[in-house]
Amino acid sequence: MKKLLTWSIPLLVLFTACKKEKTNTSVVSMDPVDTTAQLAYRSVFTDGPYGTTMGVAKIFKKNNNYSLVLDSFSVNSGPDLHVYLSKERQPVNFIDLGVLRNTNGTQVYTISGMPDFMEYKFALIHCQAFDHLFGSANFY
Repeated sequence: MKKLLTWSIPLLVLFTACKKEKTNTSVVSMDPVDTTAQLAYRSVFTDGPYGTTMGVAKIFKKNNNYSLVLDSFSVNSGPDLHVYLSKERQPVNFIDLGVLRNTNGTQVYTISGMPDFMEYKFALIHCQAFDHLFGSANFY
C-alpha cells in the first residue's frame, strides 16, 4: 500500500499540472467596437483543418493605432487558441495578439506597432500547444 501511495501521488500531481485550459465557451463576447475608427481591411474567415470558423475579421485604424475586430465570430473550442496576424496561412512569421477570449461573439484585439498589412495579410485562429490551424481570414 505504501508503494502504491508513493507512486500515485506524484502521478496525480503531474497529470493535474499539465492540464490545458480550454477557451471560454459559456458566454458570448461582445466587446465594444470604436465606431469612429476607419475600416482599413476586411475578410471573411474560412475553416482550417482543425476547426469550423465563421465570422468577419476587420482591421480598424484610428490615430495611427490599429485593432483587429472579430465580428459575428464563431469557432470550435480548443486548447490554447491564440489570435495571430501572420505573413502566411500556416504561421511561421506572425504577431501574437493574445489568447482567444471566447469562441463566440464580437472581440477586439489591439495591434501593437504598425505592421505592414501587405505582408501581415492573414488573421489566424491557431492552437499554439499543438500547432493546429482552426481558421483564417485573408486580407487581400
